[in-house]
Amino acid sequence: MKKILLFLSVLGMVLAAVLWIRYGGGEPYPDLTGPPLLAEDALEEVLSYPEPIGNVAVSKDGRVFFTVHPESRPQGNKLLQYVNGAAEPFPDVQSQSELFDTVLGVVIDRQNRLWTIDHGNHGLRTARLLAFDLDSGDLIHDQTFDESIAPAGSFLQDLQVSADGRTIVIADASFWRKSPALIVYDIGTATARRVLEQHASVSAENYVIRNHGNAMSFIGGIVTLRGGVDGIALTDEWLYYGAITASGLYRIPLRQLVNPEIPDAQLDAHAERYSNKPISDGLSVDQEGNVYITDIEHGAIFRVAENRKPETLIRSQKIRWADALSYGPDGWLYVADSALYDVVLRPRDHIKAQGPYKIFRFQTGIEGTPGQ
Repeated sequence: MKKILLFLSVLGMVLAAVLWIRYGGGEPYPDLTGPPLLAEDALEEVLSYPEPIGNVAVSKDGRVFFTVHPESRPQGNKLLQYVNGAAEPFPDVQSQSELFDTVLGVVIDRQNRLWTIDHGNHGLRTARLLAFDLDSGDLIHDQTFDESIAPAGSFLQDLQVSADGRTIVIADASFWRKSPALIVYDIGTATARRVLEQHASVSAENYVIRNHGNAMSFIGGIVTLRGGVDGIALTDEWLYYGAITASGLYRIPLRQLVNPEIPDAQLDAHAERYSNKPISDGLSVDQEGNVYITDIEHGAIFRVAENRKPETLIRSQKIRWADALSYGPDGWLYVADSALYDVVLRPRDHIKAQGPYKIFRFQTGIEGTPGQ
């Protein structure tokens, strides 16, 4: 019996060491925030919901759509529309169980289609891309991804659609597989390919997230939450992107990214470090080319102008985890607050007690790029 206990003890220590080497550790990231350009009272509450909010998308006529964050393990509605002061399932109640598993990313393109990406429980089930016509609510595109595109351990989360409506770019943060990549999907041919896989521009760096001072580490520090590429934003010319726990905002020419004839090695050379950034989640961009970046550690939103110097646009203690951004009409930038520190690996009772969860907005003074 003593030998068995000794063996199990040694085995446990070896396993803990392996987990720590692969998933643990990490250094604090410097606080980049400065004096905000906007006062905190510029932040308006749009809606509150009893379950954690995932991502948000706002249509050109101001309709607000959002997902319930899959890390909260929701058992009811997963995609909703905020209508007349109430959240209603979209497109209907029955579709919530038929169409959605772990849906998170949501975006509205210039063709008035609402797209969702479902990571299939970190690639353990089937990842799925859906599109709905916003005028009718009809499902108009349904694509699943096999393991060559969404392998076990992948995390297909954020997505953006090109201005011409032909191409979708999806970010795979790959928390557990540690093989982040961008996925380029051709809507017309229904074909997808992984690009920039494990490139420095999509990969996490050795930092630990400290959300309002609370470290995102688990099992006594053996496992640290670190993610690869997550936030992405598209202009007519560029894809801007960055890994969650990384110091750099990158960009790559869209024409290069969508060209399947360009080999990976050549595509890698086109990835350009554009600026520094905070530990981040969502991105957006306006019509003047300014890039907006969430700061998930300090409840802030940064803006990077053409001088490539990040500046703090707004900061508020009300924002627990600035997850996703979406430009609405009239210069309003919407912020989905997922409060992930109180969601990831938390019991349902704890998650419920930390509600309600909110979406905010503020005026940037500049019109957004449609669909961003």
